[in-house]
Amino acid sequence: MGNSIKTVLLLGTLTGLLMLIGGLIGGRGGIYIAFIFAAILNFGSYWFSDKIVLKMYNAQEVSESAAPDLYNIVRNLALKAQLPMPRVYIIPEETANAFATGRNEQHAVVAVTAGIMRILNKEELEGVISHELTHIKNRDMLISSIAATIGGAIVWMAHAAQWAAIFGGGRGDDDDHGGIIGLIAMAILAPIAAALIQMAISRSREYMADAGGANITQNPYGLAAALEKLSRASQVIPMNANPSTAHLFIVNPLTGKSLMNLFSTHPPMEERIARLRSMKPY
Repeated sequence: MGNSIKTVLLLGTLTGLLMLIGGLIGGRGGIYIAFIFAAILNFGSYWFSDKIVLKMYNAQEVSESAAPDLYNIVRNLALKAQLPMPRVYIIPEETANAFATGRNEQHAVVAVTAGIMRILNKEELEGVISHELTHIKNRDMLISSIAATIGGAIVWMAHAAQWAAIFGGGRGDDDDHGGIIGLIAMAILAPIAAALIQMAISRSREYMADAGGANITQNPYGLAAALEKLSRASQVIPMNANPSTAHLFIVNPLTGKSLMNLFSTHPPMEERIARLRSMKPY
């Protein structure tokens, strides 16, 4: 199944879950209220995401004169990808990683750590930058914000379900709507299901960014080699990253801290590398 189709199906499943738990508790009114609250909370994150995450990691914007090699790679690949030139930042971290953010193509940012520039050669760095430019081109920040909004609404509804079960309210008083047990089960399981779906969406977008990056450079092997190096480097020098930003990075900065692949924001590294190596150079 194509990753674009998978994303649509997963977002549809997330929406269906929201409607189900909303219907159990308070019908359409409950759904609308929860969705509005979640949208308000995530609007600020979407609109100001670049400023928030760049400040979080003390990223510094660089000019062409300050980092000519990096700047030229970004500019040349942005031209190939038919994107406006994004702003370029360097994060003063020895950990090797990179991310892209920004609400749209006109307000995009590509950030790399100092560490990644030390261990990758030009071909590998081009693969990484192309991956990040694909995230921008695919509007992955918007898609993740939509998923976060729906997921946030589900969490709101789950909390409402807990109170409804405690006080015997909501639309769950009779057997047709699952009763109190149904409300309690939904309050526990719905947020878990929402988190799993959000992680699956993130993983599908990573596969798309890998393929898109290979298409921009016309060299899948460069990105594959980069991912191999980054995977090893992240184990040697782990990043002190905020879990809420883990999905932004090309390599999961929380590698080794989670025992459950289902809750990972990134696909298995071995699978990503295998898919790239199975592609033919253009």
